[in-house]
Amino acid sequence: MVRISSCMCGLFGMVRSPFAADPGRASDVFVMLGALAEERGTGSAGLALLGAQPGLGGAGGAGCRVVSGRGGFSGVWRPELLSELDRAAVAIGHTRRAAPGSPAEIIGVVQALAGRGALAWVERDRPTEVHLARGALSPLTMAVDTDQNIYWASEPRWFREVERHTRVRFATVVLLREGAYLKVGMERRPGRRDLPEVLATAFAPAARETGTGPHAGTCFTPAGAEGDRAGLLQRVVERAGGTGGLLTVA
Repeated sequence: MVRISSCMCGLFGMVRSPFAADPGRASDVFVMLGALAEERGTGSAGLALLGAQPGLGGAGGAGCRVVSGRGGFSGVWRPELLSELDRAAVAIGHTRRAAPGSPAEIIGVVQALAGRGALAWVERDRPTEVHLARGALSPLTMAVDTDQNIYWASEPRWFREVERHTRVRFATVVLLREGAYLKVGMERRPGRRDLPEVLATAFAPAARETGTGPHAGTCFTPAGAEGDRAGLLQRVVERAGGTGGLLTVA
C-alpha cells in the first residue's frame, strides 16, 4: 500500500462542463472533495467560485466569490453557497494553508523547490482558466466524469470515495507525473458552446537529492518517503465506455 505523508495542504477543485444536465452532480463532488481534504489539516480552508456558467442562471465569464477562514472546510462551507456553486464555471479550494505569489513567478518557485510541491491557482482577470503544477513528491490527480466535468485533488483515493458516496462516475483518472504543468479552461469555438480543454507542458522540478534547505525532508516519514518513490510515474485508469483521449498529459 502506498502511504502519502499528510503534512502538506490539500488541493481540490473543478472546471464545469457545459454539457452536464444536472449541475448538482459536480457540485456534490466539489463539496465532498473539500470534506475529504480535511485529512490534510483543519488549520484553515478556503474556496473560490469563479465565472458564472452561461445557461445556469448567470451572465457568464464574470464574478469571483472567495470564502476563507480558520478551521476545516466544513467550517468554511455554508449551504447558502450551493446556488452560487451550481452556477460557477470554476471552483477551487484548499485546506490547511495557501501560498501567496504571482502566477508569473509560480513555475520558477516550483522548479527550484526542494521537497514537496503541488499548486493550483486562478488569475482574477481570467476566472475560467485554472493552472495546475506538480513539483516533486506531492501527488496531484485529475479526473473527468461522464458529463465531462474536470476535477483535481491532492489524493487519488478521494475520487474513489466520491464514487462510493455520490451519483458521479469518473471516465478517466490521472495521477500527474512530477514536473507536469497544466492549464485547464474553456475552448472558444464560434457558434458552439465552450468546451473543457486541457493544455499540458512540463518543467524540471528540483532533484530531491539537492534539497539541503532547512525545511527539506521535514515532511517525510520513512514509510511516506518510500511510498513517494514507489508512486512517482503517471498512472491512467480508464473505465469501459470512458472518454478515451479527452485528457492528455505529457
